[in-house]
Amino acid sequence: MVSTLNEQKISGYFKNKSILITGSTGFLGKVLVEKVLRVQPDVKKIYLPVRAVNQAAAKQRVETEVIRKELFGLLREKHGDGFESFIAEKVVPLAGDMRCKDFGIDYETLTELRLTHELEVIVNASATTNFYERYDVALDTNVMGVKHMCNFAKKCPNLDMLLHVSTAYVAGEKQGLVQERLFQDSETLRDGTHLDIDMEVRLAKNLKKKMDADVYTSPKAQRRAMKDLGLTSSIHSILIGYVKNGHTSFLANRNLIMDVMPGDMVVNVMMTTMVAHSSSLLEKKKSHLEPNTPMVYHVSSSLRYPVSYAVLYEAAFRFFKEQPISGLDGRTVLTHKMWFIGNIFFFRLFMVLRYRLPLELLHLISVLCCGFFGLDDLYQELARKYRHAMQIVDLYGPFALFKGCFVDANLNKLRLAMANDHGSLFNIDPKTIDWDDYFYRVHLPGVIKYMLK
Repeated sequence: MVSTLNEQKISGYFKNKSILITGSTGFLGKVLVEKVLRVQPDVKKIYLPVRAVNQAAAKQRVETEVIRKELFGLLREKHGDGFESFIAEKVVPLAGDMRCKDFGIDYETLTELRLTHELEVIVNASATTNFYERYDVALDTNVMGVKHMCNFAKKCPNLDMLLHVSTAYVAGEKQGLVQERLFQDSETLRDGTHLDIDMEVRLAKNLKKKMDADVYTSPKAQRRAMKDLGLTSSIHSILIGYVKNGHTSFLANRNLIMDVMPGDMVVNVMMTTMVAHSSSLLEKKKSHLEPNTPMVYHVSSSLRYPVSYAVLYEAAFRFFKEQPISGLDGRTVLTHKMWFIGNIFFFRLFMVLRYRLPLELLHLISVLCCGFFGLDDLYQELARKYRHAMQIVDLYGPFALFKGCFVDANLNKLRLAMANDHGSLFNIDPKTIDWDDYFYRVHLPGVIKYMLK
């Protein structure tokens, strides 16, 4: 499918390119921005539309949430005193909103920058991955935002590449092999049904309109209603939450295969696929593929280099045993062995017998004792932990027991195309990873440092 790829071809592709990257304040977005700037300092411009009220606010947000991050340490060392001027020359923050037409960028800015004419690459890494997001917000960002992006791309005559990044959750609860293929218009994961996006948008708008008209519906209740509506389509750092709350039972099957890829490897795949499908490379090899041929790549490990949840659990148990963290009350959380229950019905039954019934008894005693002896405080704390555990079941249940395996045949062709390149600058092979070491030394410390705030 592609000719031989190497570090020089991949980094060289981005030379003198004008690139627009959405989602730059997110995890993958900022990693991609840093990588492009590091491997190809001769990139022409990187435009970063971010949600902001004006250009000054956009510049401040990019500086605070992207450029000043520890991730850019290597670039700072490389450029020294010239780092700020280098960034100012290459990175262009734009005030906008992914949920709006033309990324929400005002017409004057588009005209002044000649953005539609200048752009050669668009990367959409913007999405809400909050499983407990309001349904209207999720629709505007993940659905309508993509539609606006595609319409904008059609206005760019010199566009060579459009890359859209999605999550593995588009597979839903599908079991077995999940193929690398495009979804057809209105296709859903359930046979015999179809998805009408316009109807979904109207559903969200009508609910909001109805709640706005109800003077008795508080803003908090409105947000909850929209989130509940979203839960019919999606699910709500999970292991850490369990540790902090002191839970000892968990809905999971230790033997099931999880699908995990380090973020930097995902970005390597993003950059490699862009080059593999660039018009210049396809023309040189006279490929049967046209430059605009859509292609799906699963950046996954479940088929080629599977790792079970047991490996993550053992690494996490060892990590928190040696480096305990503080709970919500500020006290050190003791690390206990967990019980894993691989069936949602039996997990709910266990939780009712083990926690819910004793909780109700404690509540009754607390009421009879008028809350004395600290019984009410104890009840409230235990009830909070119970609600947290059950919320996790509602949100993560389908994924904790997910039995799908993502086929990565397309991605493997890219690996084969890079077989003669022994450098690690664009490593996309999960077989080079020691999963136990990765979870213990990289993943868990990273979650603690950057997500557990």
